[in-house]
Amino acid sequence: MLLHPAYTYPEQLATQMRQQGYAVLSPQGVAQLAGCTPSELEALRASWNALAPDAYLKDGGHYRHRRHASFVVEAGGVTQVPHRAHWQPLEYNALHGGMQRWFEPVLPETVAQPAWTRLLLSLAGVASALRGAQPWYVEAHQFRIDTAGGIGRPTPEGAHRDGVDLVAVFLVAREGVKGGETRVFQSDGPSGQRFTLTEPWSALLLDDERVIHETTPIQPVGEAGYRDTLVVTCRAGGFQDA
Repeated sequence: MLLHPAYTYPEQLATQMRQQGYAVLSPQGVAQLAGCTPSELEALRASWNALAPDAYLKDGGHYRHRRHASFVVEAGGVTQVPHRAHWQPLEYNALHGGMQRWFEPVLPETVAQPAWTRLLLSLAGVASALRGAQPWYVEAHQFRIDTAGGIGRPTPEGAHRDGVDLVAVFLVAREGVKGGETRVFQSDGPSGQRFTLTEPWSALLLDDERVIHETTPIQPVGEAGYRDTLVVTCRAGGFQDA
């Protein structure tokens, strides 16, 4: 039985983030927050069919495809920076930390979509509400986790933080799978919640300093399925670099 999340209204988002360190938005809430239409969000979805294999999985799996891009968001504008490696320290990613991972870039036609820029601007606004207005160093990751090999792991590193200020996980598609339960825990206490995102363009927002998170493995229902997500992180002061 799937446990569905309790959605937060966008106007209550800042309060919810301060009180419990995370919030979940419905697809309508995401569109409202970003100031775009559901059809503009949906126009992004086709690009998940053109992701490249993740060549860095240390568990020997072949279930993850992804693309990556980096931006600076400040003064109401979004600037894409030259393509760079994704890097995390071992303290935040025990499985894949400490290595420069050069993923294929997000396609220019994806970045050019109106909803893309509006999503990044809206998330920078959420981060500024948490930490104060400032430039935000934003990384965006398109993921497809498939079950062609029998099982797919959205978070092979386990429960973790990302070493940033804000994490947003948008469910883009969920086709022919079971599992994929999201779990959010206090980083310094026993409290936790679990639920499953099922609606395309619903989103989980996390204060990365206060909570840790993971998503359980997925398995196919019938033919091989997949779970598509967009993960966006906002970090103050600069990108994480080696």
